[in-house]
Amino acid sequence: MSEQPNQQSIPGAVLNEQQWNAITQAIAGLSKEQLTWVSGYIAGMAASQGGAALAPVTAAAAPANSNVLTILYGSQTGNAKHLAQAFQAKAEAAGYNSKLVSMADFKPRSLKSETHLAVFVSTHGEGDAPDDAIELHEFLGGKKAPKVPNLKYAVLSLGDSSYEFFCQTGKDFDSRLASLGGTAVISRADCDVDYEAQAESWSDSLIEALKSDFDSVPAASVAAQTGTAAQTLGATSTYTKKAPFKATLLESLKITGRDSVKDIRHIEISLEDSGITYKPGDALGVWFKNAPSLVEAFLTELSLDGNEKVTVADSEISLHDALSGKLELTLSYPNFIKAYQAATGSESLATLIEDKATLRTYMAERQLIDIVRDHPGKLSAQELVEAMRPLTPRLYSIASSQAEVEDEVHLTVAHVDYDAFGHRHQGGASGHLCEYLEEGGEVEVFVESNDNFRLPDDPNTPVIMVGPGTGIAPFRAFMQERDAQEAEGKNWLFFGNPHFTQDFLYQVEWQGYVKDGLLDKITLAFSRDQKEKVYVQHRLKEHGKDVFEWLEQGAHFYVCGDAMHMAKDVENALLELIQTHGNKSEEEAKAYVVALRKAKRYQKDVY
Repeated sequence: MSEQPNQQSIPGAVLNEQQWNAITQAIAGLSKEQLTWVSGYIAGMAASQGGAALAPVTAAAAPANSNVLTILYGSQTGNAKHLAQAFQAKAEAAGYNSKLVSMADFKPRSLKSETHLAVFVSTHGEGDAPDDAIELHEFLGGKKAPKVPNLKYAVLSLGDSSYEFFCQTGKDFDSRLASLGGTAVISRADCDVDYEAQAESWSDSLIEALKSDFDSVPAASVAAQTGTAAQTLGATSTYTKKAPFKATLLESLKITGRDSVKDIRHIEISLEDSGITYKPGDALGVWFKNAPSLVEAFLTELSLDGNEKVTVADSEISLHDALSGKLELTLSYPNFIKAYQAATGSESLATLIEDKATLRTYMAERQLIDIVRDHPGKLSAQELVEAMRPLTPRLYSIASSQAEVEDEVHLTVAHVDYDAFGHRHQGGASGHLCEYLEEGGEVEVFVESNDNFRLPDDPNTPVIMVGPGTGIAPFRAFMQERDAQEAEGKNWLFFGNPHFTQDFLYQVEWQGYVKDGLLDKITLAFSRDQKEKVYVQHRLKEHGKDVFEWLEQGAHFYVCGDAMHMAKDVENALLELIQTHGNKSEEEAKAYVVALRKAKRYQKDVY
């Protein structure tokens, strides 16, 4: 038997066995950056309580200079926020005086008083800034932005190279700060979906570059000053993107009709024994396996042996296993085409690469296997692996509240499944969840917290929910939560899909909420049930007077679904109805929407 820890064997002999076990359980699975951050947080607690448990830290002198490193983040799904938090842990460990601020809470005019700025910002859709960055992004591009000749800054940008305007928001911040007189301490990093290694290297470089500007500051005093610890620690989970939970698929049920053009599934997953908690508005990260038929297609088209060993992320595995669970096979992106062309010497691809517009259109219509079929060539197994980017999990808006489903989590998944270029195509994660994973099978998952999409703190506050298609998912969670809360606030749902008889997702549940009085209004837009196509934005304008009255009564306005078209059309409809029924000018309507967003009364979960 291994020796069990007791008070005499515990370092420092200041903890009893129960305390020691609690601490070791709490930190299990934390990354190096998270452990560093937690140590700074605990040191800050000790300092604020006058404790001397960490004598070398708490006894240190006060900061020797007044420089403050402001760490700004603009994040739609949380990735930029998490990187900013990890970077602050590095800054604190290095002894830098820092503060962590969401762009939504940053006062743009205070920019002129900043001396050092680290910017972490994502881009979504076609070059759009995340919601919490919109105001600052627009301010920096406007006439009122101040000159900042004394500002030293650095920008880390997150994006997806499969989109045309890759990392555009970060590029905008970089160019605008430079044009205002700021000096970049290190070059901007433009990170793709596999951002972790690049982000960590960039963060280390920035810490090193700032050494001469920051005298040593005790981590305890910094942690106490920033006040970010309490916000973050509660969200820490044992199970993360890098250490997911092996959950069990309970059910995959098709909820569209036999004749529907869509195959949408209600997915139920067991989180039993995980201890995982989530809130309405959060997303579930799902790791998946690529379809076996797709893996075989790559091996066949390229005449490669699946048993051949390749190196992926410093580990040696078979090519078959790499294609199955380590590499992205469905989403097309420019770097694959460039690497594949370089390895095969394809002249047709070389010509295609020269025309960016044509290349974008070509990629948008094809998966990677289509590119290989269109431009056959010879390359080694290792060259193929190096041309591909790592597999990344897909995020799905959670369609349940734990107040009702307890240790389960529900998703609403559109199965991407279509024929093109003479072959069947499927989505990576949706194909895995909807077809290849059997009930009772294991799936690796983690919760991605989304503080930008939350129900009002006051259950008496009215809410308006706009969620066509699978955008209905978080609103199902909202209603389950409001039901459990016995909330008195009014609820109004706008839902749309092609046909009433085939595509009314969770119809019985919504009708039950109406009957019970929980759902006060439901407005439907079935686009193909009449000659003229009708979408949710049309229904919003039709009911504009009532929508504006709800907003004037303090309602929160939520949108979930397609970012490319629907979300923009809904925002235009919102602006129009505010102008019409609020008797406002175009500029006044825009200011009204900005005020809603700043008050967190206008929130979007779009993809």
